[in-house]
Amino acid sequence: MTVEVPLVNPEMLQSLYGHVPELIGVRIRSINLNRSGPTVTLRIDLPSFPGSAPQEWVEAGMDSVQCQFQFLAVENIFLTDWSPPAVGRIEMAPWGRERRMRVSFSGSGVAFGFDCYESVTMGHVSAFKIQADGSDGGRHLFASKVDARLYSSLPGTEERIFYER
Repeated sequence: MTVEVPLVNPEMLQSLYGHVPELIGVRIRSINLNRSGPTVTLRIDLPSFPGSAPQEWVEAGMDSVQCQFQFLAVENIFLTDWSPPAVGRIEMAPWGRERRMRVSFSGSGVAFGFDCYESVTMGHVSAFKIQADGSDGGRHLFASKVDARLYSSLPGTEERIFYER
């Protein structure tokens, strides 16, 4: 049984899409494991560009939206394939103990899953123009004013503030 994405902070996606989009046809860009928590942070491209995107995004020619989903109290993680580009479906379903869920990805290029606390925090929403090779390099326009002041493109993976909060 798949459940809706249990976002703690759905407001940004709701303002862009009118709802929280289904996680079908998403591209997994990165998987960040952090033993503090322990947490898993997924950086993903959402399946479509919003019809009510900010005018700045439209005028800049952006065509994709990316964000991070952070999962807490992670255990039983497995990663058996990592061959990007990884496109598919993220599924979340109640699992085991009370207030826990199982998260899994089914699709091409990656096979992974884990058990975690039943809520998800979303952050670092940005728009970008997907490159001809499918990469997400280049300019990113961030929805958050703080992110917009700090970044004009994706920071390197050593930027702990971006990938671990």
